[in-house]
Amino acid sequence: MDEADRIYLDHNATTPLRPEALAAMVPYLRERYGNPSSPGFSGRLAKEAVVRARTEVASLIGAQASEILFTSGATESIHQAILGVLDLAPDRPRVVSTAVEHPSTALLLERLEGRGVEVVRLSVDRQGLLDLGQLQRALEKPAALLSLVWVNNETGVVSPVEQAVGLAKEKGILCHLDAAQTVGKIPVDAQKLPFDLLSFSAHKLGGPKGIGVLFVRKGVRIPPLFCGHQERGRRGGTENVAAIAGFGLAARLAASGLADRSQAVGRLRDRLEEGILQALPDVVTIHGRRSPRMANTTSIQFGRIEGEELLARLERRGIEASLGSACSSGGGEPSRILLAMGLSAGEAGATLRFSLGEETTSEEVDRAARAIAEEASALLGRQIVGGRAR
Repeated sequence: MDEADRIYLDHNATTPLRPEALAAMVPYLRERYGNPSSPGFSGRLAKEAVVRARTEVASLIGAQASEILFTSGATESIHQAILGVLDLAPDRPRVVSTAVEHPSTALLLERLEGRGVEVVRLSVDRQGLLDLGQLQRALEKPAALLSLVWVNNETGVVSPVEQAVGLAKEKGILCHLDAAQTVGKIPVDAQKLPFDLLSFSAHKLGGPKGIGVLFVRKGVRIPPLFCGHQERGRRGGTENVAAIAGFGLAARLAASGLADRSQAVGRLRDRLEEGILQALPDVVTIHGRRSPRMANTTSIQFGRIEGEELLARLERRGIEASLGSACSSGGGEPSRILLAMGLSAGEAGATLRFSLGEETTSEEVDRAARAIAEEASALLGRQIVGGRAR
């Protein structure tokens, strides 16, 4: 199949690089190659780019430029947030989190648990929602940090972060949010929601890979992972100026018309779900459908079909989706997120994630819905007749 005819429904794994972001990067890969720490003309040009991008990224989340720390991506940001807070609270080696975190958080917490840190993993219900009563009870005991994923990367379920952050603030506990699937998709305002730390990446909102942000609220101080003088002593290492410039441009574009884009993508997501449900009404289950969800994401179970086989069939037809998180797919194990929601291993293994982007078209959605229904029906030994599997 020609590359141009492929249908990309895996935007939660990564988004296409915006042409404008690429254009913003090119000068700093060519003629503007200076080190922003150098005092000469080339260094000043590079530093100006970093300063400009920092302001643009800060504006996207309602932050001050001084609160933006550039990292290599959300994973590094998450690690610095969690490890840094624990370093400063040796008398409270306890982290409250959930059972549905992204692997970058979950695997770090597993390692820390082996080193004596108490990790509380709050459960979720069948719809992927956090029990706030359980959270309130967990926060009764002193803890260094509450760390939550804002939008689940597999199901799109949106956590009740306003209430969660409020509960943490009442107890004087620092709060970190993994916003990798949030920033650039729904409004985020650091002035209205008093989280202390926030992690996200450029490549989830049309920027380049290899660059991310840790928002550190003014007055909160955590030690660096990498020592050095850059980033005001908060992260050592020469800044990735080209990627930072691309991030800034992508952030500026993401802030423009955000609500309208989200609504448009949500209509397409709903159209995809309805097309599949109409063809396979007795087979399909949409996880988290009754919960608040990110507009671009759907997690669909196809009865007890082998998800890997269905995914392979769709790939042959030029449709890209995933079994779940791009950071955990391919291991042959059922989704940890879906298991935590109460699904069996068989149900989790029959689930695919589809995530749309702003460049997804209605024509692509209709083609994808038909192909998904046809391939799932074939695996069930059925055929599509009159728009339904028979």
